[in-house]
Amino acid sequence: MTRVAMNLNEIAADYDQMAKRTARRVVVCAGTGCVANGALEVHAAFVQELEAAGLKVTVELNREGDADGAVHVSKSGCQGFCQMGPLVTVLPENILYVRTRPEDVREIIERTLVRGEAVERLLYHDPLGGQVCRGSGDIPFYTRQSRTVLKQCGLINPEDVREYISQGGYEAARKAWVEMTPQAVCEEVTFSGLRGRGGGGFPTGRKWELTRVQASSKKYVICNGDEGDPGAFMDRSVMEGNPHSVLEGMMIAARAIGADEGYLYVRAEYPLAVSRVRAAVAAAEEIGLLGDDVFGSGQPLRLHVMEGAGAFVCGEETALMASIEGERGMPRPKPPFPAQSGLWGKPTVINNVETLATVPLVLRMGAAEFRRLGTETSPGTKTFALTGHVANTGLIEVPFGTTLREVVLGIGGGVTDDAGRVTGECFKAVQIGGPSGGCLTEEHLDLPLDFDSLKGVGAMVGSGGLVVMNKQTCMVSVARFFMQFTQNESCGKCVLCREGTKQMLALLDDIIEGRADAGTLELLEKLAVAVQKGSLCGLGKTAPSPVLSTLRHFRAEYEAHVFQKRCPTGRCKALARPEIVAARCKGCTACARKCPVGAIQGEAKKPHRIDPDKCIKCGACAKACKFDAIVGVS
Repeated sequence: MTRVAMNLNEIAADYDQMAKRTARRVVVCAGTGCVANGALEVHAAFVQELEAAGLKVTVELNREGDADGAVHVSKSGCQGFCQMGPLVTVLPENILYVRTRPEDVREIIERTLVRGEAVERLLYHDPLGGQVCRGSGDIPFYTRQSRTVLKQCGLINPEDVREYISQGGYEAARKAWVEMTPQAVCEEVTFSGLRGRGGGGFPTGRKWELTRVQASSKKYVICNGDEGDPGAFMDRSVMEGNPHSVLEGMMIAARAIGADEGYLYVRAEYPLAVSRVRAAVAAAEEIGLLGDDVFGSGQPLRLHVMEGAGAFVCGEETALMASIEGERGMPRPKPPFPAQSGLWGKPTVINNVETLATVPLVLRMGAAEFRRLGTETSPGTKTFALTGHVANTGLIEVPFGTTLREVVLGIGGGVTDDAGRVTGECFKAVQIGGPSGGCLTEEHLDLPLDFDSLKGVGAMVGSGGLVVMNKQTCMVSVARFFMQFTQNESCGKCVLCREGTKQMLALLDDIIEGRADAGTLELLEKLAVAVQKGSLCGLGKTAPSPVLSTLRHFRAEYEAHVFQKRCPTGRCKALARPEIVAARCKGCTACARKCPVGAIQGEAKKPHRIDPDKCIKCGACAKACKFDAIVGVS
């Protein structure tokens, strides 16, 4: 087995030879988003329709199968363009079909696989430029990115280790174990400037070196796959689309610190990621990459997959280790740090999924080349989950230093209104970093996205969630949403987090329900600062961030809620003031007839008005109006 593991070139050559025997390849995106939209049915339809058409088809390349002239129908991980899924790529023509349905498959086979023509109606049509895009190389969503960590996620079969190896996979791990000393590995990663992608941005090489120098016969390496931020799915997509890159990163980390055992801690809400990571570990063990003699070094390495129980706090490293040990996931005071005393009291290094998936690229490219990407203090690229009021939602990757304007208005295609239309005057804010982050506003559109720039404006990269909000969004309600999330997820260990977040949530409820007074805002700010300073772990320390950042950038909106008892966006039902827009009102009297309390007055064929003292805000008038003349009803 060791011989097989060492001869990666033989495995790669064998796979490439089998791949060359096929006529074409059809890659169906099988990330969670596309699967939810029917991608597996599309995959099954390709196999069924190809067989019905008398064409040779294969779903797995192996020596026993007959691949000569066959169409290879395979699955990939997330291809990123979630807004347009299910996605289907036809190779070698590199034709990308969007929003593909099972009923489209026969036409694709007849016109593309048989006659070599593209099915234009299934191609992406750029709404801004009007261009019909034949492949990903024509689509601005892709061309504006720099996909490095995500490069293979939408191309290779995540469940076939041989294809990963054929793309150079595990060569970096072989180099680390065969050609480099642990100290040399730490130095290379340190020189690359790679910083943790989980949110804190701590230098990865430094973390490894602190663990390497500890004198212990037992050390552990842990992959933190407990991604729990609302709107974030970067780590999930990497685990689903390229799990072997994460394993390879763990192997390199284990070599660097001298670990012989490791854990991949994946949240149970990611069943597809769990399944593919388990399969990747089993495949690596089967060909001898993991086991008792890694690359003939005489050193063992065993990796285990553990499912998290869904507690957001277990994303914090000490709580995560407590969970692995079978205890309740609660943070522990530091020091000692995990590098000194981690899992079961042994030196431990913990990195998140994206960090570990980046490590093989560092060794493959070389530290100096890696530093050419990104900025001086934040080298490399960062994946972001782009969601919310934006035309192109999905998974993206850009170099650190890329501006918010390029991400939202360029790659994202612009901000949408509530009807889904892209308008130029609709942008209001972006929540970055999930419940641990803060809001960026229009004044930050040209801010470079990197660890230091964001810290300077009171925000943070976090895990990489980007939630775009339009001008119809109530920022007080946004702050309340994230506060409710962190309050629910507080483990309850420290008083300031347990009680402070609860009281902050109550104050926000007072504001949006019209009970707040002049002292509410002052108390909210004081309490937020206290929770920020006095909480034990990162969850509590960052829980007030959305509140503090929205207070800083949208204070007038808070004050309108408190002093005018009015929600400027009309989203807060308790503060809504239904009004009839005279220019739209036709005087049809439909609203007056439906009002249960007689709050609407006016003559027929003339604009009506609503008596605010009588109105009970039931919304019956708005439902009855055919002219959208009634506003302020949520």
